[in-house]
Amino acid sequence: MQGRLPKTIPPKNRESAIYHLAVLGLRVALVLMLFAVGWSIYSKLPGGEFPNLNRANPSQTALLITLRASPEDVRAGNELPLKLYPVDIAAVRREYFMEHRVGVRFDDFLTERMNGQSPVVAKLDEHGQAAVTVAPGTWWIYATMRGAQQEEIEWRLRVNVAGQHQTVELTRENAYMLTKSF
Repeated sequence: MQGRLPKTIPPKNRESAIYHLAVLGLRVALVLMLFAVGWSIYSKLPGGEFPNLNRANPSQTALLITLRASPEDVRAGNELPLKLYPVDIAAVRREYFMEHRVGVRFDDFLTERMNGQSPVVAKLDEHGQAAVTVAPGTWWIYATMRGAQQEEIEWRLRVNVAGQHQTVELTRENAYMLTKSF
């Protein structure tokens, strides 16, 4: 028996290759499902629609405006109307009234100063956010909100818009004027 070769050992299980491929396939499926669930949750977060705004025109900037107010102001600030102008309306108004312009209405004068651009009107949603697309450059955000306890909060906020995405927060700290009526 010394001259005999040992018997070859057959593989433990012919299904082991299939078994290992099935396990590998299940692992890949699990990773893909986890990624899909994470992406689904991420896309539903506030501002999830934000990146889709400038797909139509990539030269525009997707601007997300959010209201950061105190809890009592939030109730008053739902659906706050916003206006974005490419010029400072207060400065244009001062310039218009500094000199008497015969036959020129303020609206015509404003249109001339905006150089063909038009104002953008938006409204904050129930989450205190508004998403708009604007051309890059300097814009002014105008908004007025009735706050808590007979207060009125007014914003005349200058924003330098650049890039594809930008976020602006309206807070009490960057408000132009805070008035209280008695």
